[in-house]
Amino acid sequence: MANDRIIIKGGIVVGAGKEDIAIEGGIIAERGNCIEPKAEDRVINAEGLLVAPAFVDVHVHLREPGYGYKERIATGTMAAAHGGYTTVCSMPNLNPVPDTVENLRVQQDIIDRDAKIEVLPYAAITIGRKGEELVDIAALKDGVCAFSDDGSGVQVDGMMERAMTEAVKHDALIAAHCEVEELLKGGYIHDGEYAAKNGHKGICSESEWEQVRRDIEIAERTGCRYHVCHISTKETVALVREAKARGVKVTCETGPHYLIFTDMDLEEDARWKMNPPLRSAEDRAALIEGIKDGTIDMIATDHAPHSLEEKSKGLKDSAMGIVGLETAFAALNTHLVSKGVISLERLVELMSYNPRKVFRIEGGIEVGDRADVVLLDTEKRWTVDSDKFYSMGKVSMFVGRELKGEVAMTIHRGNVVYER
Repeated sequence: MANDRIIIKGGIVVGAGKEDIAIEGGIIAERGNCIEPKAEDRVINAEGLLVAPAFVDVHVHLREPGYGYKERIATGTMAAAHGGYTTVCSMPNLNPVPDTVENLRVQQDIIDRDAKIEVLPYAAITIGRKGEELVDIAALKDGVCAFSDDGSGVQVDGMMERAMTEAVKHDALIAAHCEVEELLKGGYIHDGEYAAKNGHKGICSESEWEQVRRDIEIAERTGCRYHVCHISTKETVALVREAKARGVKVTCETGPHYLIFTDMDLEEDARWKMNPPLRSAEDRAALIEGIKDGTIDMIATDHAPHSLEEKSKGLKDSAMGIVGLETAFAALNTHLVSKGVISLERLVELMSYNPRKVFRIEGGIEVGDRADVVLLDTEKRWTVDSDKFYSMGKVSMFVGRELKGEVAMTIHRGNVVYER
């Protein structure tokens, strides 16, 4: 049950200045100056803290069912709460794959039992994520946030056209991991300067943007709501920008790491290995321009935990994926807001308002909203120690680095789900 009444006193409300907020029955009941608490209210002193709508991550791997040795819904959602998130969207590369109502139920049962915050599952686009047979979108749509074969691009043009055509009938969102498999050629980091200098096989940028171009053309033809996952190349930014200008219903996300690092930051260590890979300085500059001008709608972590053994085999042989839920806000505040690249208000748009809007997710800080609130200590400096992560995944390129900005409290549906 939500607490009867919580009063958040003295905080700086994003976009509004100093205000108190009253939460009742899990809803934002009142906002204003000098809300008077009653004796039985819980009063939270937010002096010196930023009060914002809690974050939403539309791209998270919680690994259950099937891969609970990497992460569990219990640990992943606690990590999310620690990072200021009250909703995460769980990707479908699971076992069983959520490609039928029955298989989706296996995941939903674990969510209902163990999740500390809201978890919205994805369904696969194709049976088994194999790209060969379309799932029953009509049967699955009410139980999922969107459809994705994440981890695999849909290789057959006709299959993606069928998926989008069917999605339009049901006002469903298609979220695509874009990767042309025949262009990968055994690559595992960006096909750039670091790969050339150090004898590594590279993944070319075209493997991403060529499929984005195809999908945008299909989305334009069908009228489908289409979301591009974890974009990493300058060409993808340009394609999305041009498509939006033409009125295509396209949105996209990028990850914190693509905005902060490039392939020249790589070390011979698997904490730098993810898919898509860290790209060039020119790609990073284009992504930053994309978050500034609105081409990129949101930032999602692609939190993808693996066991330490799977991440201990160097750049070439380790599994793809890093964790990000517990460092995302601090890393972006440190590297983008503090350096004047974007405002704090813009960061909140990218991490909260925009994902809620695109994925139609409740919650916020306006009167009548479901009370999903984060309190942020934007000046607090701390050094990342993955041993203190709630996530089972410990591999992050931020380990040992000092970051600025800390989550002080996360409130979901009027309940405090994390408190430092």
